Amino acid sequence: MASDASCATTVSKALKINHDLTRYGAFAEIGAGQEVARHFFQAGMASQTIAKTISAYDMVVSDEIYGREANGRYVCEPRLEKMLDHEYHLLIERLSGPRGAKTCFFSFASTVATASVGSNKQSHGWMGVRFQATPGGPANEIILHVRMLDRHRLQQQEALGVLGVNLIYGAFYGLADSDNFVQHLVENLKEDQVVIDVIKFNGPALTHFDNRLMNLELVHRGLAEAIMFSPKNEILNVSDAVYGKALLIQRGTFRPVTTTHIDVIQKGVAQMRADVKATEGKDIEILPVMELTMHNLLADGDVNEKDFLERVEMLTSLGYHVMISNFRLFYTLKRFIRRYNQNLLALIIGASHLDKLFQESHYKNLEGGLLEGLGKLMEQKTKVYVYPHKTAQVCMTTKSFFPPNNLRHIYSYFVESKQIVDVSGCDETADYLHSADVMKLIEAKDSRWEQFVPEKVVTAIKSQKLFGLK
Repeated sequence: MASDASCATTVSKALKINHDLTRYGAFAEIGAGQEVARHFFQAGMASQTIAKTISAYDMVVSDEIYGREANGRYVCEPRLEKMLDHEYHLLIERLSGPRGAKTCFFSFASTVATASVGSNKQSHGWMGVRFQATPGGPANEIILHVRMLDRHRLQQQEALGVLGVNLIYGAFYGLADSDNFVQHLVENLKEDQVVIDVIKFNGPALTHFDNRLMNLELVHRGLAEAIMFSPKNEILNVSDAVYGKALLIQRGTFRPVTTTHIDVIQKGVAQMRADVKATEGKDIEILPVMELTMHNLLADGDVNEKDFLERVEMLTSLGYHVMISNFRLFYTLKRFIRRYNQNLLALIIGASHLDKLFQESHYKNLEGGLLEGLGKLMEQKTKVYVYPHKTAQVCMTTKSFFPPNNLRHIYSYFVESKQIVDVSGCDETADYLHSADVMKLIEAKDSRWEQFVPEKVVTAIKSQKLFGLK
């Protein structure tokens, strides 16, 4: 960013843009007022920046201008894209002749739903800016999804206005400093005022922004609780990705993903098909998700970006969705998922991890301790699937786990209620291989590691020399 960005107020940022005679654009804002455009008007000299502002609040009017969404929604990414596209192309069509040689045109758009105190609705929205980096140049685009956490609508509107000005300012003057782009994006906002859970960069002036790493930074900085990647390595909005589906989540380090991980998720899906029909009364899509936590990624002190990308690419290449989250405990993950999805949710773990689930020290921050934590995790539509932990000496299942005496009745209750469920027997599984087991073989240059990793991953590790392979 510009050197003065870190101490600049929202008004001074808007004024700097208004003084910049090379920037000229349109603002289209649906929901939460015209909070972003308002800052430019209040800063003064807005006529040098704003060609047009519009708020198409009426649904019929909005559909006439931007077209109707197939799903009937207005606060969604496709609607934002249509708004940006429509307003940007109108500018080019109408003004490129008279001023295109000296002007970088832009369109800013937002589509937002605010929520009042006591409402069950979420205050969230999509916003973005499409812009030229040079006069007559190609279009570039930055878009993001945001949730406003303030309780009152006026505060939500104010947060949206600040964020919008920061986004435009960053697009114009902050592209050289990609390392600090996210930090500057939330300047002049209070902590815990917004959640930004998707950010996307696209265009020839933005090729040095890696969308995966920029979204990882959102989680790292605590601006997002979780992000999700599709099997095509696309950034997904978690709420849209999980909507209407039954979810099966496997947590791991996946460094690298092993044949055991694949067997775990496949047996979990098989178990879930029967449970979905019994719980939901109908067949619905099951979405298997591989989850890594920031706690795991930060185990060595800081995020190794190369290592992170390698893990994500291995998992997505196998056709899986990948979630990166800030949730250390399962009940916080469950609470996050329930914000968007009320269908069957299953968390699948190896039997050797049951002791961690029942470790009382993990719940010491809760007034009700372990009982409160497990009570928040378990309910009719949330299950813990247990995969056998089989070694040459022993095979652990739910039946071979014995918690401390004071917890045995609690454990028995969840097992008998079929909220903690075995997904397979010992006879149907091979020895349990952790990622650490495979890494030891790789580090020892023992070629047997190839037997314990999916074939596609073996090829990638060998061809790209991943995970320190010599």
